Amino acid sequence: MSKKISIIIPAYNEENRIRKTLEKYAKYFRGEKQNFEIVVVINNTKDKTPEICNEVKKKFKEISILNLKKGGKGFAVTEGFKDSLKRKNDLIGFIDADMATPPTAFYDLIKNIGQADGIIASRWLKGAIIKKQTFFRRFVSRGFNFIVRTTFLMNYKDTQCGAKLFKRKVIEEINPLLNLTEWAFDINFLYLCKKKKFKIKEIPTIWEDKEGSKISSVPKTSFQMFSGVVRLRLIYSPFEKLLEPVKFILKIGNNLLNK
Repeated sequence: MSKKISIIIPAYNEENRIRKTLEKYAKYFRGEKQNFEIVVVINNTKDKTPEICNEVKKKFKEISILNLKKGGKGFAVTEGFKDSLKRKNDLIGFIDADMATPPTAFYDLIKNIGQADGIIASRWLKGAIIKKQTFFRRFVSRGFNFIVRTTFLMNYKDTQCGAKLFKRKVIEEINPLLNLTEWAFDINFLYLCKKKKFKIKEIPTIWEDKEGSKISSVPKTSFQMFSGVVRLRLIYSPFEKLLEPVKFILKIGNNLLNK
């Protein structure tokens, strides 16, 4: 395919997994003769992720690295978007560093985007293949999706799967408008796409629950995800100013959980 693809990989303390992910993706897309780049956005890491990424970069000229001091997956992805827009990339997307989405599944997004403005992978559409799905991840994912669908009236079966791809014009228009960069980042992005009337497709994917997931504490994770949705709903509410006390309470709750 002739279109230039930019794949953003946010990486926080990924020294045990990032090498395999980068090598597998780079080798796969080289094999497909795809015009691509991989942008690794290291976000406030405290391990040897930068050193490992630099080692792999020596073998693959398609890899570039951003090393940020501020953390958060959403923040890392938005900075990756900004960097990708500096070059002539036609399609810009992102994946998780743990390679829960294999290269073949991300390539499916490229092949199937068609006339749509964007395309997202889904673990919950018919035809999806899910490996090693824990009960906790399934429970959180389905419950969270129900809240998102009822709160924002979006019909996506899976807003949180870490594999998404968009045409350049979507990134150019949506990235500057994003408000939240943590748990609600994906929802924020898709909701803005809905408001701007961009057409976003959803297709079944291959996904594997990887060891070392950043989702660990049930109460902490559940509260962060729920509060992210509430905060985002308040941001786009005409009564945002009147609801400032609610936002303050959620912020206090998040701060207490992060201690």
